[in-house]
Amino acid sequence: MKDAFAVIKKPVITEKTAALSADGNKIVFWVNLKANKHEIKQAVESIFEVKVAGVNTQRVAGKTKRLGKYAGKTPMRKKAFITLAEGESIEDIVSQVQ
Repeated sequence: MKDAFAVIKKPVITEKTAALSADGNKIVFWVNLKANKHEIKQAVESIFEVKVAGVNTQRVAGKTKRLGKYAGKTPMRKKAFITLAEGESIEDIVSQVQ
């Protein structure tokens, strides 16, 4: 994957991820299923211009959903937990953009 914006889809915004980012050094993103840890690290470093200390990934299985007698499945997704280096923060960058 060459394009950094093809690797990172969007941030995960939940109460759990807000608690992780309260420390200021962890961020969670939805990423492309085929992206590996090295590509995710390079994408975050190039987009946000921060130093990444570590990347952990988790594949989230799709859930079975029903509407009456019809059953379907939500798509499988991949979550990346990004640990930033000491002194780095994405909130500073976001505040500069706004």
